[in-house]
Amino acid sequence: MARVTSNFRCTECGWTSIKWVGRCGECQQWGTVIDQAEPVARVTPLRPVNAARSITEIGAESVAHWPSGIAEFDRVLGGGVVPGAAILLSGEPGVGKSTLLLEVASRAAALGQRVLYVSAEESVSQVRLRAERTGALHPSLYLAAETDLATILGQIDQVSPELVIVDSVQTVASGLTEGLAGGPAQVREVASTLIRVSKDRNLPILLVGHVTKDGTIAGPRLLEHLVDVVLQFEGDRQTSLRFVRAHKNRFGPTDEVGCFEMTGDGIAEVPDPSGLFLSRARVPTSGTCVTIAVEGRRALPVEIQALIVESKAPQPRRVVNGVDSSRVAMVLAVLERRLKMALSGFDVYVSTVGGIRVVEPAADLAIALAIASAFRDKAFAVTQAAVGEISLAGEIRPVAQAGQRATEARRLGFSTMIDAESAHIREAMRLAFAASVDERGDIPEF
Repeated sequence: MARVTSNFRCTECGWTSIKWVGRCGECQQWGTVIDQAEPVARVTPLRPVNAARSITEIGAESVAHWPSGIAEFDRVLGGGVVPGAAILLSGEPGVGKSTLLLEVASRAAALGQRVLYVSAEESVSQVRLRAERTGALHPSLYLAAETDLATILGQIDQVSPELVIVDSVQTVASGLTEGLAGGPAQVREVASTLIRVSKDRNLPILLVGHVTKDGTIAGPRLLEHLVDVVLQFEGDRQTSLRFVRAHKNRFGPTDEVGCFEMTGDGIAEVPDPSGLFLSRARVPTSGTCVTIAVEGRRALPVEIQALIVESKAPQPRRVVNGVDSSRVAMVLAVLERRLKMALSGFDVYVSTVGGIRVVEPAADLAIALAIASAFRDKAFAVTQAAVGEISLAGEIRPVAQAGQRATEARRLGFSTMIDAESAHIREAMRLAFAASVDERGDIPEF
């Protein structure tokens, strides 16, 4: 008699093993390896009710968005909330996810929508206190503190809302699935059930998702595939600025960015964040240069500051904040090799204003100019901005969306734009220092 051999398979990625393991060896997920020794039944073909048609015979139906009341949030979604859409919002603990969604719920209720806010982490009294502090009280906003999936479905049947917010999906459990809340099986069952209800009733649902230590969404990757929109709420606890980015959007673009600011009264949208990343005193100061960064489709002026201090240590310090440390190290090497700047004996500090992080290569030229300005102790004119990528040969390369950057610079009053028209970093330095503020008025040679 042939011996039956068990075959263990991961439900997430399909990885197989001859024995059971707690963690998948391929996708590194816990609790997803199950025994599939039983023979798989074959599926019998059925006659389809609706026959397949040519794509040219199918009419294009426009997706109807209805505004949530927050323009920056609607901007990221592609125009507003789509009926029947499942939206997943993730972010680090304490960044303000619940505050943002409570504001979305109150704005939607003020526009005539019946909203159900389900809190699986806080009591209704705690949510009510926060809503009173942020001014989010409205009669059409209903609160419920539930952690059982069946009870949440009962609340949806009783309230009959037009928008449902669940905070969060990792703290809700179903009695039909084994395991603790937050486990892969529970998250899969809860998300699948809520999304099925969303599609059947044409009801938009906003789900809050926790993140792991490396910043990815906790739970199985199937969660991101099930939902229609995946939003990332980013921000630093030391600053009040917050960004909402779309990593996946079936109803709109994925390159839009929404700007918000955390205040004592809640969260406020920032429709024009141009002045957030510039120093308040716009006076000529050595070691500063403005670049035009692009966040999604939005061009933002960012001031980069540099400080050069003579060091006696054998290995001078290189401290950066808001910029890529590897890009700064490369710019320092280019300046020392191509322009003969003796920077190896100085501590170099480079930072951005306002807490924004700029990692695109388009900020290379502004970083180089800020370092050179600090090294020469000469200030550039406040009407000057720089955009360009620097190669190892010292050449300045053109950047993406150059026209949009130039238009935004002119709108903000920057009359001089140093960019790829200066073929080499040496020419860019001469052009920048030609309008520098110096009592002697001389222009350094490079």
